[in-house]
Amino acid sequence: MRYALITERLAGLGSDRWALHIAARQREAAGETIIELTIGEPDIAPDPALLSECTRAISAGRTRYSNGRGEPALLAALADKYAGRTGRAITPKNVLCFPGTQTALFAVMLSLVGADDEVLVGDPLYATYEGVIRASGARKVAVPLRAEHGFHMQAKDLEAAITPNSRVLLLNSPHNPTGAVLSANEIAALGAVCARHDLWIVSDEVYEMLIFGGDFASPFDNPHLADRTIVVSSISKSHAAPGYRSGWAIGPEEFCRRVLPVSETMLFGNQPFIADMTAYALTHSFDTAARMRNAYARRARLIADALSGAPCLRTLPPEAGMFSLVDVSATGLSGDDFAWALLDNTRVAVMPGASFGDQAQGFIRLSLTVPDDHIAEACRRIAEFAKNLTDAEPRTARA
Repeated sequence: MRYALITERLAGLGSDRWALHIAARQREAAGETIIELTIGEPDIAPDPALLSECTRAISAGRTRYSNGRGEPALLAALADKYAGRTGRAITPKNVLCFPGTQTALFAVMLSLVGADDEVLVGDPLYATYEGVIRASGARKVAVPLRAEHGFHMQAKDLEAAITPNSRVLLLNSPHNPTGAVLSANEIAALGAVCARHDLWIVSDEVYEMLIFGGDFASPFDNPHLADRTIVVSSISKSHAAPGYRSGWAIGPEEFCRRVLPVSETMLFGNQPFIADMTAYALTHSFDTAARMRNAYARRARLIADALSGAPCLRTLPPEAGMFSLVDVSATGLSGDDFAWALLDNTRVAVMPGASFGDQAQGFIRLSLTVPDDHIAEACRRIAEFAKNLTDAEPRTARA
């Protein structure tokens, strides 16, 4: 039988990137005890007030069809959030609601690029980015994020990657998997390059509230870049609510008008009771993000301290987010081989760097979303595993 080309473009770009995580879950289901440091699933629960609002809305009958753009209360809450952040007039006409950031990214990319277009994105990159780019028929063009620059994208590297087919810069700050946070000046420099080449900027800002120190900066907040910037975000990270799948896209009014039929064709609205909960989350104050920030910053320091004396390992402490990278290239193993051997030998599950692009091949990514004692024990096993590798016969690096 015949299939559409999209199935070929996305082959290997879905759950294949999470193969080790899936294998670890399967082993745990079979009775093994696994320390899971793979995905960014908060260990802090959503505030009880959000759960109460969700159940109140369900009981009130907020289970009927929504509209394609979003529920009025949520649209108003999002418009107020970004008006307050930018100091500009933002209305519901600048807002589109989606079931999570991933869906928002898919619709945005489908609306901005097509066959033979190019999307520039930093490498390392979040594991699903290549899929949302290639689904549209466009091609991913990697902009190297270098460890010596703290994984901050450099304007000269962006400029060097641009071709006549370039259409979009997909920007992620705070960044997954590195935890890098771009400053307003760095974003302005990148934005100047985008303006010269007439590029859209799609800014994934899900970790906005999880910066360990310093200020958050967005191209959407820069008045010189606002007309070419689309923000995608959600309550998954800010309010510890990933399973509720409540996200959005914010952009110019014309952009939202053009994308609305794409969104409506895909899903025609999300659940009203979840929209009510999200509006409540955005219009009330909670300490959830602050508690996560403190916990994740502490655990990142714990990892750095615990692995500081481990042979052939180099930690790269994050500036934000839920993850910490460790360079394992000096062990002679690729990040992929190291991660799988670590799981087999120590029952510690981490993400191989290869899931996050070519620049991360020599790394593993550790999640900060598990209790401190689990982090400490995992680091003890990782350090012991690295020592055993160096005590064994010399190895050559693997692809």
